[in-house]
Amino acid sequence: MEWNDTAADYSDDKCIHELIEAQVEKSPQAVALTFQDQSLTYDELNRRANQLGNYLSAQGVGPETLVAICVDRSIEMLVGLLGILKAGGAYVPLDPAYPKSRLSFMLEDCQSQILVTQDHLVEKLPDHPVQRICLDADWEVIAREPDKNPDSYVNPNNLAYVVYTSGTTGKPKGVQIEHRGL
Repeated sequence: MEWNDTAADYSDDKCIHELIEAQVEKSPQAVALTFQDQSLTYDELNRRANQLGNYLSAQGVGPETLVAICVDRSIEMLVGLLGILKAGGAYVPLDPAYPKSRLSFMLEDCQSQILVTQDHLVEKLPDHPVQRICLDADWEVIAREPDKNPDSYVNPNNLAYVVYTSGTTGKPKGVQIEHRGL
């Protein structure tokens, strides 16, 4: 019972990216995440996500804007998710292992105008009229953005993400999750 007693009080007036920003202030040099042989401190994660968030904001992303993200599991995935939230957008995760037909349906259904991805996945993605931002190939441009926390103008009642389920009919359905639910 003690081992599973992980309940914690969280501020219900903050979004997840704001809670991470608060952790950056408390322990900037602590390791925030590790993937294989890579790791980032909270400060490094926050700065990279801020650059992406500021870049996405400049592309028109704001509250309730759906941004598709199709990346391999990696540090870039977390930078991408957090950057989308920091821009005020809501992410729509697309698994690169899904068939093109499912990815195409999800992209069309969510009507995202922006797709965050990685260069090596572009050929696997359906041909869809969307602005592609590659976290690896485009990073030199993204890194020119300020690394300060962007103003996201979101609150806990705004969308954080939309996840697609198989649905009872077998046709994918988008389920909207607000920041307060996250």
